Amino acid sequence: MPNPPEPDNTEPTEGGAAPTEQPDGDEQVTEAQPVTSGEDETATAILAETPAEADAVTEVITTEATPKEPGPDGSPERRFTAPGFDAGHTEVIPSVGDADTELIAQQGDDSGKAIPQQIPARGGGKLPSTVSRSWGWVMAVILIILALAVIAVLGTLWLTRDTRQAASQEEHVRATIQNFDIAMQNGDLAALRSLTCGDIRDRYVNYDQKAWDDTYRRIAAAKQYPVVASIDEVVVNDGQAEANVTAFMAYEPRVRSTRSFDLQFRDDQWKICQSHGS
Repeated sequence: MPNPPEPDNTEPTEGGAAPTEQPDGDEQVTEAQPVTSGEDETATAILAETPAEADAVTEVITTEATPKEPGPDGSPERRFTAPGFDAGHTEVIPSVGDADTELIAQQGDDSGKAIPQQIPARGGGKLPSTVSRSWGWVMAVILIILALAVIAVLGTLWLTRDTRQAASQEEHVRATIQNFDIAMQNGDLAALRSLTCGDIRDRYVNYDQKAWDDTYRRIAAAKQYPVVASIDEVVVNDGQAEANVTAFMAYEPRVRSTRSFDLQFRDDQWKICQSHGS
């Protein structure tokens, strides 16, 4: 069984040399060698004598210690390996210092609020394909709505075109009846010829101007001519029209009667072709 290793009584000195360890009796001889390090510190390993090497000289192997942090008492920290049954000596293993700790500065807002950051648009500022498709659908819907609105307006204009034309023709019929009434009261033979057609016009055409003046003087003196009080209803159907009016004789304005005029559109104007009284 190997003898236990001798205690290590060697302490480092400022001069950098380790004292020589004296053998105890005749069993062991220990040789100490100086150790040189960057910080003048030494670590000593003792080689124990085994029974088979009783006369051998125990060597102190010095190793160059790496700089390390001192222990609590100011001496450098020392680490040892547990000797095995087949180990010839105990070796002192220098401790490896920890890596330097790097401090990372943290940026933060004193108010605890996150600072807004601008995120650049992807694809060089172009809109995503989904957004482009959405805008395409919106534009298509707008165009469809505009087209429907235009169609509705055109349809309304087409449907009301006939109504507007009928209303316009109705106004022309009313104007013709009013002009005829004025020409009758004033005895205007030329106007009566231009505003009538058919049998009525034939009666006015048969008069010469001198005969008409004598006849009109007698009619006007006796107030034997009709007067249109109001135009009650006008119906226009293509080139023909019918109007119902309220009339009275000039000599008896309190007696009213209903008369109707049949008109035709000739020579680009409405003319009275027939008159019926009741």
